[in-house]
Amino acid sequence: MHATFILCGGFILYFLFYKLYGSYLQKRIVGREDQPPPAIRLQDNIDFVPTNKYVLFGHHFASIAGAAPIVGPVIALIWGWLPALLWIWIGNVFMGATHDYLSLMASVRYDGHSIQWIAGKVIKKRTGYFFAWFILFVLILLVAAFGAILGKIFVAKPQVPSTYFLQIVAALILGVLLYRLRTHFWLATLMGIGMLIGAIILGMYFPISAGYKTWMLVFFFYIIVAASLPVHVLLQPRDYLNAWLLVAGLILGGLAVLFSFKKITLFAFTSFNVPLIAHRPTPFWPVIPLIIACGSLSGFHALVGSGTTSKQLSKEIEGLFIGYGSMLTEGFLSTLVVAVVSAYGLNVLAPDIAIDLKTNAFTFAQHYGKAINSAGGPVGFFSKAYGLAVHSVLGLPKEFVTILAAMWVASFAMTTLDTTNRLARYTLTEICEPLKESLPFVFQFITNRWTASLIPAAIGIGLAWTGAWSIIWPAFGGANQMLASIALMTVSAWVIRVQKKSGWVCLIPALFLWITVTLAIGWYLFVAVPVFMTKNPAQAYTLGIIILIMLFLDFLLIYDFFKPTRPELPNV
Repeated sequence: MHATFILCGGFILYFLFYKLYGSYLQKRIVGREDQPPPAIRLQDNIDFVPTNKYVLFGHHFASIAGAAPIVGPVIALIWGWLPALLWIWIGNVFMGATHDYLSLMASVRYDGHSIQWIAGKVIKKRTGYFFAWFILFVLILLVAAFGAILGKIFVAKPQVPSTYFLQIVAALILGVLLYRLRTHFWLATLMGIGMLIGAIILGMYFPISAGYKTWMLVFFFYIIVAASLPVHVLLQPRDYLNAWLLVAGLILGGLAVLFSFKKITLFAFTSFNVPLIAHRPTPFWPVIPLIIACGSLSGFHALVGSGTTSKQLSKEIEGLFIGYGSMLTEGFLSTLVVAVVSAYGLNVLAPDIAIDLKTNAFTFAQHYGKAINSAGGPVGFFSKAYGLAVHSVLGLPKEFVTILAAMWVASFAMTTLDTTNRLARYTLTEICEPLKESLPFVFQFITNRWTASLIPAAIGIGLAWTGAWSIIWPAFGGANQMLASIALMTVSAWVIRVQKKSGWVCLIPALFLWITVTLAIGWYLFVAVPVFMTKNPAQAYTLGIIILIMLFLDFLLIYDFFKPTRPELPNV
């Protein structure tokens, strides 16, 4: 098998599914709505802003991408490239893209409300309430984790923060060009891309060095401002520029793989059980969703789609391009990651490590984790393989392309950090809704956009500052995919009970995912957590309690789904 065929197969698959399956979902499930979307009806030029579909695609895609479409597939190659690729493709087109698109459109039909708010309406009120608190916990944990990860990157690579801050300046200028000066869209885009290239070049020559805690303070103030400012001033144009960075990377990497005809050197399949989580034999199913998230399916996407994107959609018909299309693009990125690492990965490792991996499938599975670490972790491993591929085929300088690939990850992680704080602000506001009439002053104070941004930022960055986030972070994979399961169940309820349509396209994936994630979380509780007990009992008990709460919510969801409170069904 050649990497070229994998890439071509992925492109054809995604193109066909977008044209056929996506159109089916749009015409038969979502249908047309005569009413203008909330961005038009509720326009406030802060959160509700009608947006050009290409800008919104970039904003949505940059927010959902993060580092996960790269990290997950690289780790999952321990089972072999074929099972990793199959999960990316099948999960992406049948679960992930459907989940993202329907979450977005259900939110559009409910004035841009979040997926957890919709769960309270179409399933049961208590479902939405528990769901909202759980999501707030996950979002704060994300702020902590991405803050810590970025802090370490900024300390290790001083070129990244200088590039990023110059990107912010470029984004502010682009926002003025688009919304104040009303510059022609494509002219403004070209100017923005020019400024982006300038930021990357200048960032390499003028690095900014600072300590970890200094960056934590910077992040704390930055994400409060980013989450509170009108979305089209900074976040939207910044994400749009970042999307072009990714497009450039996809084109360069895609062309390199397309014309390489490089043979895959990793094993197609190693074993069903591999030493992965807590160094225990980890079964491909049901654990795979906890390893490959964004490239295949991620609950965080439903929060973005129903949080910020639904408030900016100018026309309902553009929801397919943005919600479904972004997820397929992310799947294609993960496909490229699998192709590049499978073909070039062994060439960037030390010779003795590469020889070990070539021995046989069993040895490969035993030594693969160590090999990734020797190359700088999943991001470093991919960046080096990507740099080698582009250098070998297109002749570009390997060091420059390697740094460019690392900048992708840092840029997308930063978009996830500040978008997450904005989503936490929305979630906190919805949780406080019961106070609106009983305690109006308290409600107004907490839901003020600056206050509501400060609260999750303070807790999240506080966890990053102390390092406490790392104790509970191992629970995030299960929590994120449980969110996906709840979101799919919610949109299934919306399709069946409100849209009055056959919901098999989302209900079957939802039930499959619920079973898979429930078993995976159970496996983690009984197999992985006891390993933590021998090393760090406090962490093991904390994780055990969190997982038990997650399982309680999981079973509550499935009970409420099949026993809904019918009078709460809205008439939409």
